[in-house]
Amino acid sequence: MTEEPNKSESPPVEKLLVDDPTNFPFHAAYMVYSEAFDTATSNEAKADLNMNIEALKQGKIDCETFYRNIARYRRLSPTPHQERFSIETQRKRDWRMKSQREERIRRHKK
Repeated sequence: MTEEPNKSESPPVEKLLVDDPTNFPFHAAYMVYSEAFDTATSNEAKADLNMNIEALKQGKIDCETFYRNIARYRRLSPTPHQERFSIETQRKRDWRMKSQREERIRRHKK
């Protein structure tokens, strides 16, 4: 009696090691691919990611198409939140007057 492996359980898909640090656009795309591959759970997603990075490496697709194809596998923040902040500026003359006043107060408090 031999046990037959389940057909639904296929061997795990391996991450491709095709990084090229001398080609910056490809290196950046590979970093995104690597992060998406590590977070992907299904073999179909990993196989699709492998197919896209391989096509980019061979020049069959461009970077824009690559990012569009793998966008569904990336973990992006739901909505980019930009916080508002304000910078209070002051003229040098006003700053001097204020610091001199504070200095006078400090001197006479002693």
